[in-house]
Parts: sequence; structure tokens; C-alpha cells
Amino acid sequence: MERRQFIKQGALAGSLFSLGGSALARELWPQSYSQAHSFNLKYAPHIGMFKEHAGNDVVSQLEFMAAQGFKAFEDNEMQKRPVEEQERMASAMQRLSMEMGVFVAHTIYWKEPNLASGNKEKREEFISEIKRSVEVAKRVNAKWMTVVPGHVDLKLNMNYQMANVIETLKQASEILEPHGLTMVLEPLNFRNHPGMFLSESPQAFEICKAVGSPSCKILFDVYHQQIQEGNLIPNIEACWDEIAYFQMGDNPGRNEPGTGEINYKNIFRFIHKKGFTGILGMEHGNSIKGIEGEQQVINAYKEADSFL
Repeated sequence: MERRQFIKQGALAGSLFSLGGSALARELWPQSYSQAHSFNLKYAPHIGMFKEHAGNDVVSQLEFMAAQGFKAFEDNEMQKRPVEEQERMASAMQRLSMEMGVFVAHTIYWKEPNLASGNKEKREEFISEIKRSVEVAKRVNAKWMTVVPGHVDLKLNMNYQMANVIETLKQASEILEPHGLTMVLEPLNFRNHPGMFLSESPQAFEICKAVGSPSCKILFDVYHQQIQEGNLIPNIEACWDEIAYFQMGDNPGRNEPGTGEINYKNIFRFIHKKGFTGILGMEHGNSIKGIEGEQQVINAYKEADSFL
């Protein structure tokens, strides 16, 4: 197929998707795009990652993901979507046999302390948002939700801050446990997010052990931890009992595997060998714009996943 015709078909498929013509649009995908690949692990794209192929409609994008062999999907913005859209996406995921990955459970404080401070109003706000996230999780059949404790309190000793965070997360766990839901704590690197209370995997491990609940676990973001601490596989091994979710992104650039310094094939092999059956979120950008860039993302995961 000539490149011009290939691009025309991709654009037409996207426009048909946006109009709701899913079945017809699928027929216009190039044959290589309509054959689902069998991945060894459950990688989860996000909305917008394949919009050049699938159009802007969220359900059309889910259909395209499933057609490529992706068995899961994540959406940081799910809580903010209208209920009708949540229900429509949930119905599509059920039809496509896709699992829902993480969504962000609460307001993240990037510039000021909240959970670390012990402030009663901030704690109540967080607990209220966790309660609301339970309803979202039920609606979209999610098991995990992302929690970021927020900024450090420069006026308070770190040990007091740690106690404040642990107490808040214990209260949140009491809400989540009866529903079988898990908040996953995400350490963030100092370069992209300076001043955050939670930045390292051993710190997240300590918190989870102190909370002592199946509803409080670690989100190990490989991109963040490569920048923050490196030593990736040994740190994954050390935190293994408390890790419930992974996210990906190569460094530098925070794009698909193979665009930076991280050996994702070895990391995926290790995670697979450990028997991980959860979700690995593709929380990164596409290194190249357009349809060609989207295909490169798919090819990158096929390559990194070819570790057996």
C-alpha cells in the first residue's frame, strides 16, 4: 500500500469512528492493524495514544487498542468524565474483554503540603474524594486508583509528616477494603516533580508496611524510579510484595520503550518471571507524531515484549 493511500485510509477511519461508524472503520484499517497481537503481559495504553488511527471518540480508541492485542487500558482522567461517558466506556471494556487500569483518585497538591501536613481539612477532603472514587471504580470495574500524597511540609519534621501520611492512608484503606479496591502510591522523581513527599520506592514500601492493608500498595513507575534511584530490577525485587501496579516510560523523553536508556525487555522478562498478572500502564508520550508514531509505539511494545 502506498503511503499516501495508507494515510488517507487512517484519516477516514478516524473520521468514521468519531461519527460512530466503528464496524466500517475497522474494515478500513490496514490488515496488519486488525490482527490482535498476543502479548505476554497486560500493557495498558491511555486515551489519546492512538487517536490518529481511531479518531477522538473514546470508545473507538478502546476498540483500536483491543484490535492490537492490548488487554487493558488506564485513564488518569476517568473520575472527571461525565457519568454517561464512564458508563459507555465501561460497557465497551466489557464487550472487548479489557481490564480497567488506574485512574487518579483525588486532587494532587503539587505546590503545597496536604497529607504530610496533618491538616484536618486536607485529610477530610482526601477521604471524601476516596469515597467518591469508590463509586467511579464500581462504575468502570476498576481495581486500582492512583494516590500521590502531595508536597512536603517544609515546616514539619519528616517523621511527623510520615506519621500523618500513614494515618490518612489507614483511614482511606478502611473505606476501600470492603470493596476490594486498592490505592497505589506513586513515588515521583525530583526532576519532573520537585518537592513531593513521596519520591522513592523504599519510602513507599515503608508506608505500605506501616499501613498494613491490601488496599494500600505501590505503583512502581519505571520512568520515575530510573531518574530518582536507578537500580531498577533490584528495587523491584526488594519492593515486590507491596507492588500492585507498574507504569512505563523510557528516559530521557518519557516516550515508548526503545527511545531511551532503559532495557525494557529485561525488565519485562523479570516481571513476567516473577509471575505478575496485573497491569503495566503505558504512561508516556509518543516519540513521533501522527499515524507513524502510533505504529512505532505498538511495534516498540511488541519488541520489548519478545523476551521469551
